[in-house]
Amino acid sequence: MTDREGGRARRRLAGVLTLAGEGSRMLPWSRSLRKEFLPLFDRPAAGEEPILKPVAHLVVETLTGAGADDLTLVVQPRDRATVENYFSIDTTLLRRIGRHPDRLTETREFYRRLRGLRIRYAVQRTPRGFGDAVLRAERSVGDRPFLLHASDAYIAEGKRGESMRAMGDLLVGEDLDAVLLVRPVRDPKRYGVVEVRPEGRFRSFRRFGVVGVEEKPERPRSRWAATAAYAFRPEIFDAVRSAARDHRGAPELELTWGIEELLRRGRRVDAVVLAPPARWLSVGSPEQYLRALQFTHRRS
Repeated sequence: MTDREGGRARRRLAGVLTLAGEGSRMLPWSRSLRKEFLPLFDRPAAGEEPILKPVAHLVVETLTGAGADDLTLVVQPRDRATVENYFSIDTTLLRRIGRHPDRLTETREFYRRLRGLRIRYAVQRTPRGFGDAVLRAERSVGDRPFLLHASDAYIAEGKRGESMRAMGDLLVGEDLDAVLLVRPVRDPKRYGVVEVRPEGRFRSFRRFGVVGVEEKPERPRSRWAATAAYAFRPEIFDAVRSAARDHRGAPELELTWGIEELLRRGRRVDAVVLAPPARWLSVGSPEQYLRALQFTHRRS
């Protein structure tokens, strides 16, 4: 499927959302309820009252705003029914609350968005890391380039999906193998650290060539952290499998190891910078969730 951009046909990318992490930092909440369904504030339009949306809902809007219309949601077996229920159209809900049409405006808009999507599910039976979760989506992605986004965080920006649309366009337009979203951090030891070289700009985004990545290094080589939003060619799946063999016995499979493998193979990997006023909002810990909730409340 294609859309039109700048007078040229543009193939629409697939999208992958991961909702399969253990969420141990959010216990006891995450014992039976996924952190990806924690609510944040959003304002549908200027002048309207703020509403609450789960983070996973916001991520779906980000991916569809970036042009993806075929999504794979990676879930744990125990969560599949809950996730499917949320991302399904419930016509009985519309009838039950039909006497309060003002409360259904955003739900109707969300259902309109769902009607234009193909949503598939891939199961990660045991939480074995971000890289392993991505591998679960290989069959449904097939041979298409795709956008990947973890669902316990989202990009708060003026136009939802703008950053990831640029990443997908850069990937496809310049025949790259991966595009990373990076941001500067104070303590890079806690992140996947990206070693870069300047490459000018892509549209309004500062652009880097990636020369190395390392997961939670003791001696970081840069202050640039990989953010859990990516654009990939399908070769990332084989690269992650190769990394799994190299790190046999590790409790979790890191996606950064797969990106390292791409670089070892001589593949082209670039990065774009997430710059203010856009902001990465995570709900991976109680403190992060509080900051994200406060930020979206002020912004709404």
